[in-house]
Amino acid sequence: MDAIGYAVEVTHLWFEAGVPDRLVWRGQRWRVSDTPTELDELIAMLTHPPAIVGWRFQATSEAGDSRVFDVVQNDALSWVVAKIYG
Repeated sequence: MDAIGYAVEVTHLWFEAGVPDRLVWRGQRWRVSDTPTELDELIAMLTHPPAIVGWRFQATSEAGDSRVFDVVQNDALSWVVAKIYG
């Protein structure tokens, strides 16, 4: 899967039962359409992993477009879209 964008854009992220459920990105509503994975699990194999609070998940827009998003918390504790795959 190739990254189609490296964005660092603030997004609004909503959680259900402790995992991402919905987001608004670039003015569009997206619903998480798979099981989110914590990004720290993805980098756990590194010997000195960075302290990242984030998630990777597929989300689908109201128009039916699907993308995979990497979202992370920034220093201000806001959520930002760090990478988009699709």
